[in-house]
Amino acid sequence: MAGPSAKRIKTQQELASIVEKAKSEGKTVVFTNGVFDFVHVGHLTYLEKARELGDMLVIGLNNDASIRRIKGPTRPINSEDDRGYILTGLRCVDYVSIFEEDTANNILDLVKPDIYVKGGDYTPKKLPEAPTVIKNGGKVVIIPLEDGYSNSSQFKKIQTAENTKTDFQRPDFLAK
Repeated sequence: MAGPSAKRIKTQQELASIVEKAKSEGKTVVFTNGVFDFVHVGHLTYLEKARELGDMLVIGLNNDASIRRIKGPTRPINSEDDRGYILTGLRCVDYVSIFEEDTANNILDLVKPDIYVKGGDYTPKKLPEAPTVIKNGGKVVIIPLEDGYSNSSQFKKIQTAENTKTDFQRPDFLAK
């Protein structure tokens, strides 16, 4: 990827330096992590709400190998580079950093955000990252999810659509 958004995909060390500088300037840094396999309205709403909690929103993005371990061999649909590029193209996202572990504990220990955000399908007690965040002086915030939106449900819609026979004919004036 060569566009301007690609410049906001950082290594973990680069991200840690950026966050340290921002915090030294009195800025509040919000961190979230996830798969973000194909971004939908639920993701955007969640990320916008997360961004409202601080001055900077950074995302730890699971790499492809960790997603296969977590979600199975058919995932991810989109590569880590593509997912990172799409996320940095969103106005509410400042930086993305890709990590290879199954949890975000290592990157959180390095970056030390002020606020760690996860969606309403989690509780602070069930988050393996919560102790790391708290140990480093941060706080955990849970943001309610938008009903009806998840990658799993969208993935099922696509599979159902592919298996549904229709008599639809694409108009000739559209390029094939």
